[in-house]
Amino acid sequence: MTKDTHRNVMGNGLRAVLPPDQKHWWQVPHLIKLNCLIGGLLLFSSTVGYDSSLMTGLQSLSSWVDFMETPSGAWLGFISAIQSLGSMLGLPIQAWGANKFGRKPCVLVGYFFLFLGVGIQVGAHSPAMFIASRFFIGIAGGWFQAAIILLAEIAYPTHRSRLTAMYHCQYYIGSTLSAWLVFGCRNINSMWAWKVPSLCQIVFPLLALPVVVLCPESPRWMISQDRHEEARSFLVKYHAGGDEAAPLVAFQMDEITRSIIMERESKNSTSWLDMLRTKGNRHRLFISLTLGTFAQWNGIGIVSYYLTLILKTIGITSVTQQTLINGFLQVWNLVMAVVGSMLVDVAGRRTLFLLSTCIMLVSYIIITGLSATFAHSHVSSVGTAVIPFLFLYYGGYDIAFTPLVMAYPAEIWPFALRAKGVALTSVSTYLALLFNQFVNPIALDSIAWKYYIIYICLLLVIMGTIYFTYPETRGYSLEEIAVVFDGDDASMTAVAELRKEAESNKKEIEHVESSPKGI
Repeated sequence: MTKDTHRNVMGNGLRAVLPPDQKHWWQVPHLIKLNCLIGGLLLFSSTVGYDSSLMTGLQSLSSWVDFMETPSGAWLGFISAIQSLGSMLGLPIQAWGANKFGRKPCVLVGYFFLFLGVGIQVGAHSPAMFIASRFFIGIAGGWFQAAIILLAEIAYPTHRSRLTAMYHCQYYIGSTLSAWLVFGCRNINSMWAWKVPSLCQIVFPLLALPVVVLCPESPRWMISQDRHEEARSFLVKYHAGGDEAAPLVAFQMDEITRSIIMERESKNSTSWLDMLRTKGNRHRLFISLTLGTFAQWNGIGIVSYYLTLILKTIGITSVTQQTLINGFLQVWNLVMAVVGSMLVDVAGRRTLFLLSTCIMLVSYIIITGLSATFAHSHVSSVGTAVIPFLFLYYGGYDIAFTPLVMAYPAEIWPFALRAKGVALTSVSTYLALLFNQFVNPIALDSIAWKYYIIYICLLLVIMGTIYFTYPETRGYSLEEIAVVFDGDDASMTAVAELRKEAESNKKEIEHVESSPKGI
């Protein structure tokens, strides 16, 4: 994205206070420091991606299948779902802790549960120990969700959209490493075939740990705790390069402070019930719940968690072939997810969501037709033809649902409810995932390709819901987005005035600079 494009997608108020000679971030020392810290926070999505996709790979390893006593059907669904149950338990507590103690401490709490879970998993001597380990790893994933909140609230204003979109894309870095590591360990003739990938779940968190220790707390959280000088010091250091008089610092301090004060003075506070008390919040709640559900009920729950079962239905039964396809699929996911994250400010959120759903719908129709044909003919070439459309389907999913499933809720909620809003999206995702993990293996065993027809119908529902209820948020700061949902309510008056004031100041400066000298 060019420097000019950055300005074109920003609101007028923010545009007025940006440095006139804005350079690329890699040419600005203080932005390099900030984005390196944010790069460390992105690794927590890789951690979740590795943990979640590990189960897909393990199902291809005979040593793991034997150790777990050949799980199938509902029991396999339960083993896969236990991690989601752990995350659902951790998320509400994390949302409370993020507002009470800050975003950063919540990330650190996740380390305790992760190391506990990985230790039990690697040392497991029974299926029960393995299942318990997945539960604790799930709890860790719930606490790690605070990372995207922290990222969204410390990012430089013109970088926030793409960086928050990039967060969930890193999921595929973790899933790619998991897939290829399982592929590399597939021929180890011992339980270390699955214990080595299990142990490597700590790799990304260990890489991120120094960054978490050095990373500052959210300036928005500090202002909410009346620690204004600390918040201002952060903005001066990381957003203005030490310039105390930078207009951007004054603009952000005023915008954030006024927004938080008005949240306190309005009927909204920080309880879960406040999500129902205004029309704008109910709209946000609807989006948070449906987006989390749609992220799993668009068919991804089958092809991600039960890829092995799908490949078997089309005649691909070799462990090498299955793990190899899974490995290449994860690389493809990463590439397409990054492409999608780069387009969030160019194409906009609505366009990406609608395009994504259309691609998935067409792909699923073709996959269903080919799978049905193979089920009757058993012609191997027909089964193999499913594979490129699986890649096409994933490409459609990745350009919108991967980058925006966390980024969109993180930006639409006001500060006081942001942690809870993101947590609700994650909880709805896990609830939909739980359903998938229990039902999908049973349905695939019973009716095979016919089960895909349900997801074709669901994709049509998803497309209609997005078209009629998901608004565009491109070009707004975190505080300004409230006007999209709340209209011109009194709670947004100060922010609107601030934007007008910034535009007015800019015009005065331009007028003085353009006036002849001596006048």
